[in-house]
Amino acid sequence: MSTAPAAAHGPSSAPAAPTASGSLPPPVTRILARHLAAARYEDLQADVRHEGLRTFLNWLGCAVGSARHEAVSIAIDALGPFSGPAQAGILGRTERMDVLHAALINGISSHVFDFDDTHLKTVIHPAGPVASAILALAELKPVSGRDFLNALILGIDVECRIGNAVYPDHYHVGWHITGTTGVFGAAAAAGKLLGLDEQQMVWALGLAATQPVGLREMFGTMTKSFHPGRAAQNGLTAALLAQRGYTSSEQGIEAKRGWANVTSTHRNYDEITGDLGGRNEILLNSYKPFACGIVIHPAIDGCVQLRNEHGLVAEEIDRIALKVHPLVLELTGKKTPKTGLDGKFSVYHSAAVAIIDGRGGEPQYSDERVRDPQVVALRDRVTAEIDPAMPADAVAVTVTLKDGRVLQKRVDHAIGSVARPMTDRDLEAKFTDLVQPVHGGAGAAALQRACWDLESMADAGDIARMAQTR
Repeated sequence: MSTAPAAAHGPSSAPAAPTASGSLPPPVTRILARHLAAARYEDLQADVRHEGLRTFLNWLGCAVGSARHEAVSIAIDALGPFSGPAQAGILGRTERMDVLHAALINGISSHVFDFDDTHLKTVIHPAGPVASAILALAELKPVSGRDFLNALILGIDVECRIGNAVYPDHYHVGWHITGTTGVFGAAAAAGKLLGLDEQQMVWALGLAATQPVGLREMFGTMTKSFHPGRAAQNGLTAALLAQRGYTSSEQGIEAKRGWANVTSTHRNYDEITGDLGGRNEILLNSYKPFACGIVIHPAIDGCVQLRNEHGLVAEEIDRIALKVHPLVLELTGKKTPKTGLDGKFSVYHSAAVAIIDGRGGEPQYSDERVRDPQVVALRDRVTAEIDPAMPADAVAVTVTLKDGRVLQKRVDHAIGSVARPMTDRDLEAKFTDLVQPVHGGAGAAALQRACWDLESMADAGDIARMAQTR
């Protein structure tokens, strides 16, 4: 509970910057803090709670499934000697670390496959920073499943609302928005579980505001997954400091030199404060059927459909032409990826493996697959052209065969999008594929049941303990 000193409010903050209309913005940071301190599980609608469970299931599958990735092992080897007490488990592994390091490592693990959830409106991966922070905390400070789910949903709502306020300008300038907004979600969710009052929550959000992390330059490397991990760690740090009365600016988001004005040339504060407790951003969450950048999914979907409808094999294809949304080439225009992580940001590689393998799972993004001669040969025959009118989750695919036939496929909404969502059964199948190699069939099934039963659990930390290997 609260241990803040009664008179620890610190110096007054600098004035907020005027909005485009010349008026001062509302006290965004305090409005958010007040809402977070008062929000109750009982206020959540049934569809919101169910989407929270889907989000958690998907996140846990990704975190456990990638636990043996080289990036995770390197991070543990490098930082393990500096970890404090063994307070929280590393999902899918035997190691235990202090809660701050566990939040970091589990955040890395949940994102390194690039298979985690996506808020399509902002391309934020919401669960990584939030769930990684609070599941580690739940092992140290037991909380009920209901309280855990409430905190998860609140944290995701906060980070996505803040993302809405600055997207796309913030993203276009080069920030990785999952890291820069995820720290707010982690701070809000951890602060909720710690029982922060309104003033402490203001400080937690201010401490989060001063810790943005993530550059898009790092896409295609291990460092991309470091971003949600560090956001989880930084957000949890912010909440723990605020609990003890560590002060910050009280306008950390909206001040003239606060987060929104420093990291973006555009901001819409109504996206943050409008209809708090009513509109819930988790209902816009989506889940990936393919283990790569979300903007490539329409191309994979279209190529897989053509392959299956016509029995295509690589050797009979003369060329593949894609018409794509502008963001596709901006984010995934790597013509000659060198590693599996690099391949996740190559629409050319993704189209090639979609035709050859009929899939876009993690095996299609191994170092070996990226360098496979057959894949490279077809990849070199893929072209992509920007169509400014093409929606972000759409594509037009044209396959020209060596015998002169031309096959076409238009995908208006890729599978996994909000318009064509993965079902609960789809998510369960994905979870099993990811977790079974780590825990076996019975272990994966038990962990899956625990995720669906989260709301009835007395101690949410039990899931983290189940997810460790022995």
